[in-house]
Parts: sequence; C-alpha cells; structure tokens
Amino acid sequence: MNLLLRMVIFAKQTEIQSVPVFTCSSCAKSEVYVDVKKDLTDLIAKYGKTSTGKQTLLFQEFNELVNVFFEMFSKGRKYVNITEFERMREERVNQLLDVYLLAKTMNDEEWMEDIQKRLKQLKKFTANPYRMNMNS
Repeated sequence: MNLLLRMVIFAKQTEIQSVPVFTCSSCAKSEVYVDVKKDLTDLIAKYGKTSTGKQTLLFQEFNELVNVFFEMFSKGRKYVNITEFERMREERVNQLLDVYLLAKTMNDEEWMEDIQKRLKQLKKFTANPYRMNMNS
C-alpha cells in the first residue's frame, strides 16, 4: 500500500486537500491514515456540516503531521525518506516549543492548548514498511 496525499470530498460541498490515505494499487482499496482520522472527522464536523456552499480546506493547516508530509512532498519528493521526515518533524517540534514558551510568557491559555494539540499530532507518527508517496 502507498500513503498518498489525496482530496476528500464531504457531501459534495467540502473539499479537503492533502488527506493522507493508504491506497492499494492492486485492489484499489483506500483508507484514511488512522493517526489523522479523528482530526479529519473533527474538521468535517466543524466546517463541513455547516457549509452553505462549496468550500476547500487544506488539511495541512489543521494537522501538523500532515503539514510535515506536505512540506516534504512540496520539495519535489515522490517518496518519504524516513530520516529526512524525522529531521523535519523534529525541526517543527522545536519551532512549536519556541512558540509555546512565548504563549506561556503571555499567559495565553488558548494558544498554549492549541500548540499542545499540534505537538501531540506530531508525536503520533511511527515509521512503517509502507511506501509513502504523493498523488498529485
């Protein structure tokens, strides 16, 4: 199976781009990557069900793990190099920790909670034997 960044359409109204989906090239079965499934359903609950018209959402703006995948693929990579991915993920964690210190200094509880949520998203990924590539 390949891990692809694909577009998911909800209720013919809401397009969510860059959703990590495992796809089998031989049987064409697809499944949303389990570590982002809850964030995807939360996003649909928040924006998809209340939509009065067509809208497009970029999933990488709502999920840090997807953001790292997206950054890697936007640099022209076709497959994920786990070593490079881990380096990019670590850099993002460090950036978020710096921002967390700023939020803490400002006593901004809401901002701190958002950063903690993003850090947890980055923690979820584990390397696996699947090939990961991007479907344009």
